[in-house]
Amino acid sequence: MVGLYGLDDLVSLQLSSESRHILRNKRILSGLKWFLQTTANYIVSLLAVYEVDFPGGITMDNVKWRAFIWAISEGLLILAIAMNYLPSRWYSRVFKVSLGLMMLDFFLCVIWLPIRVNKTYGFRSAKEVFTGTCVLFAATTMTGFDAAGHIAEETKNASVIAAKGVFTSAVATGCFGFITTILFLFCTPDLDILFSLAAPQPFVQIYAFALGKGGAVFMTILATLGLIMGTSISIVAASRLIFAVARDGVLPLSWWIGRVSKDGQPHNAVTVMYVFGASLLCVILASNVAFTSLVSAGGIPIIAAYGLIGLFRLTMTPNSFRSTKFKLGVFKRPMYAATAFFQAILCSVIVSPFFFPVTAKSFNFACVILGAVTIFAIIMYFVTPEDKWLKRETVRQALAAGDLTPPESTRIAKP
Repeated sequence: MVGLYGLDDLVSLQLSSESRHILRNKRILSGLKWFLQTTANYIVSLLAVYEVDFPGGITMDNVKWRAFIWAISEGLLILAIAMNYLPSRWYSRVFKVSLGLMMLDFFLCVIWLPIRVNKTYGFRSAKEVFTGTCVLFAATTMTGFDAAGHIAEETKNASVIAAKGVFTSAVATGCFGFITTILFLFCTPDLDILFSLAAPQPFVQIYAFALGKGGAVFMTILATLGLIMGTSISIVAASRLIFAVARDGVLPLSWWIGRVSKDGQPHNAVTVMYVFGASLLCVILASNVAFTSLVSAGGIPIIAAYGLIGLFRLTMTPNSFRSTKFKLGVFKRPMYAATAFFQAILCSVIVSPFFFPVTAKSFNFACVILGAVTIFAIIMYFVTPEDKWLKRETVRQALAAGDLTPPESTRIAKP
């Protein structure tokens, strides 16, 4: 289960291994926070399995419990960050171990878990699975497929290798994600039992029901190790993106952030990630709603951006960029439409309230954050001169690189 989220990064980066270094991805901070809290939730859920009482109760309304989660998350962040200071030749082992853990987790879930469920509380019926439950699991599995695209500038034969990395990682996680989703729907207990589980990560208790306490501990350890490795991989990829931005002089202290170590690794960018990641984790102490809203708001720009790319390719440039070496052929329009539609669904879900009816504790402030950023962006659009943020020559060069015809270039570049 935990491996699917990071499998995109692994497959995409592995297929671009002709580059000189282990490189980068996006989801700089929102995915990092998600990884860390999810890992912490797996660990602390064992308290519910062994019925250990916690002062004030196992609930995010309890400030002591939030402090406990925060302390564990900060410790996990240090572990994940520390791996990024390893020499690059050693870090390839982290990739291999991480992929091995993910595959072991997957095969245990599709083999061991169903066997034990059949011998304990039994499977749910097909009617319950396909008519009574809706799971938007693809929102997490189908993320991270673009890692190869981010490292294209440092990849040999990038026009082919990067495209294959993006496509193959999306297919791999889509297939594994579909299988896992259907399997878990059949293996979950009755909904009344499922919604009564008090653990922060209910699946740990489901493991306990099906596999016993020992099995739950083993699967929790496996999930924890996989998530720590996945966090480390995300940091490796995202730190390269920060380094690239700093190299262009965009960030404050770019002269320092853009430095690399003797073996060419952006360790200063990794340090920046730690400082900001550790600071943002402190939001948990104030309010869980603030933390979850911040995570949601961090994911919206990525999802919206990919949705807009699909929408504009469908409506504005469906026959353009003919110089690509990885053509979609007759499937291009359906894929553009599917991309825009699916990303629109994800955006609407992410900005929606966590629970109904909506209260102060269940309100998702991601929509407020998104609205504020949008307002500021509109203001800056009218205040900032055009040549300061998007020069006309840059547009012409991009269109020429895409092998557009002159009429199309003129029409699209025209203000």
